Amino acid sequence: MDYRALVLFDIDGTLVRRAGPHHREALVHGIRKVTGLNTTTEGIPVQGMLDPDILTLMLRHAGAKAAGIRETLPAIQSAAERYYLRVCPELRDKQCPGVEPLLQRLTGRGVLLGLVTGNLTHIGWRKLQRAGLRDYFRFGAFGEMARTRTSLARMAIREARSRHGIAQDAPISLIGDAPPDILAARGNRIRSISVKTGITPPGELAALQPDYLLSDLRDLRLRMVGA
Repeated sequence: MDYRALVLFDIDGTLVRRAGPHHREALVHGIRKVTGLNTTTEGIPVQGMLDPDILTLMLRHAGAKAAGIRETLPAIQSAAERYYLRVCPELRDKQCPGVEPLLQRLTGRGVLLGLVTGNLTHIGWRKLQRAGLRDYFRFGAFGEMARTRTSLARMAIREARSRHGIAQDAPISLIGDAPPDILAARGNRIRSISVKTGITPPGELAALQPDYLLSDLRDLRLRMVGA
């Protein structure tokens, strides 16, 4: 299939919000399961962060050393994912405003949809499955796959071109609710679309001058993504 454009989405605060404590609990459980340490996400500005970075800060706050963190992080991530797969609740009522109608319009216009998210892979896919949104997305770049969100976006663009037929000159957009999403778009010279449905103060988003700043996805017009 020849796609006319590519749109990459963040998950938390962009597609789904108020999804409950289960994701954070999974990170706490993963650390406890592997290391025995009791940790918390309190005091960590998780908005826009990658899960491996959140886990690293949690471990540092609990006194873990850098070498131990590097050694245990893969097992911690796997334990966190297994826990989340067991406990993730139904999330269909947690979709952000306008999400599913927009995804239907985009796919109907021949737009390829992908993910760029800080979630670990199995957590991200399960979250979308339970929200009723999984089938709209063909692929994704997830938190453990690269060191930064900018690199994740670059990976997603590369995959879209190499495996899904996105042309070099096709319009590409990244939609998110946090400053790192805007910076990731800018770092890859693609369109940045920011929504106010997360917890970032709108003024912080506006200060970074995304290409479009929307109240929510109901305000998105197809021309904004080149569709």
